[in-house]
Amino acid sequence: MSNTRPAEKPKLRHLAIVVRDPEQLAAFYSGIFSMEIFHRDPDGSCFLSDGYFSLALIKHQLDGETPLGMNHFGFQVADTSESMAALVAAGADKPAERFTNRPFAEYRAIDPEGNWFDLSAHGFGGPRPPADEDTE
Repeated sequence: MSNTRPAEKPKLRHLAIVVRDPEQLAAFYSGIFSMEIFHRDPDGSCFLSDGYFSLALIKHQLDGETPLGMNHFGFQVADTSESMAALVAAGADKPAERFTNRPFAEYRAIDPEGNWFDLSAHGFGGPRPPADEDTE
């Protein structure tokens, strides 16, 4: 029997939705599910967390090309370079570095169906989830 711990599993920790009224939806999710707003962008986008999962309510731009609805989701991983190598080995394009003023994810990738997802080793903002009990 080996004492070697299995590699840390990636964790789905983020979902971004393009919406018409981020403030209204932020009030809905904070009122019903006690989510806390931890960031607001100047354009009105709101970012909420339940302490484990972050939800981005991205303000829809009428002059933009991004449709309403699900925009992307994000995985928190132990090592972005390891995850990127696995994606490339599986035939996906190499994830692109995120160059934004938001500190929520380091890389953007695309799955075989064309869905966007982010990779982050440091997380997606908001309150940090409690450490797993077995990771001491």
